[in-house]
Amino acid sequence: MRAVQITEFGGPEVLNVVDLPDPVPGDGQQLYEVSAAGVNFADTHQIENSYLAAQQLPLVPGAEFVGMTNGGGPRVVGLLDGGGYAEKVLAHPRLTWQVPDGVTDEHALAVVLQGSTAYHLLRTSAHLAAGETVVVIAGAGGVGSLAVQLARRWGAGRVIATASSPEKRALTEELGADASVDPALADDDPKAFTAALREANGGRPVDVVLEMTGGNVFAGSLSALAPFGRVVTYGMAARQETAAVPPGVLLQKSRAVIGFWLAHCMARPAMLDDAMTELLPLVADGALRPVIGGRYPLTAVREAHQDLLARRTTGKLVLDPAR
Repeated sequence: MRAVQITEFGGPEVLNVVDLPDPVPGDGQQLYEVSAAGVNFADTHQIENSYLAAQQLPLVPGAEFVGMTNGGGPRVVGLLDGGGYAEKVLAHPRLTWQVPDGVTDEHALAVVLQGSTAYHLLRTSAHLAAGETVVVIAGAGGVGSLAVQLARRWGAGRVIATASSPEKRALTEELGADASVDPALADDDPKAFTAALREANGGRPVDVVLEMTGGNVFAGSLSALAPFGRVVTYGMAARQETAAVPPGVLLQKSRAVIGFWLAHCMARPAMLDDAMTELLPLVADGALRPVIGGRYPLTAVREAHQDLLARRTTGKLVLDPAR
């Protein structure tokens, strides 16, 4: 089969399309023919070996796929420990979900990892309450574009999104954000970012921030919180050091910092069932709109990663293993 493999850590240049033996199922595994594989920002960390779990070489990146078993059967979307950038993958059927008719491969891939993340950021980690103000960092991205819609759907009083260009900020408002902010304000001074978030909330502090950048964006987000506010951190996109948070800083405003990593839900599949059984029907009905950023040939995997790192994309990126 064709697959993308890395044999050294680095940037997009280490991604190579190679021929590998078909994977052989182990206990509890099923072999699937892949029709589309998802690309996530976490994949760019994985190939650098800068993510939350250490990686072993050689490796085939990719944590999600849409496909069918060799004998046909229903089209499913699934989560993987790795190996998604390939024509064939091994998956545990318990971590696959049937894709409803009318839901495209791209839409299913947008929901399975990024949609489940948005779901649990708001419901499980932030415990969003009706009327609260929610800030979604990177609101035009895969997770963010869905989190903006879900926060609005689940009763947020005000939704504020950040995005790196006027076009992306306009998209977040089209998806349901009440206001949008340029995260570049945090580049030199987190206080300027704090002020911008509060200004976007009518001069008031905010209740929930979904944060995946780190560095000054994290610091500015934390300072923007109202008493009992929560920052839920789920990424390190800035690839810069984030200042430690002394307990006293939390105590002064009864604030909380909460970490989230979807990998822990994979060990509790019922948590993923909760998300998928709610999100997939919303997509099928048109009530939830995944934003699709592009379908790249498998042979253009380097370009997909370059575009993602350069912030040239919005929403979900997908690889086509047939091209």
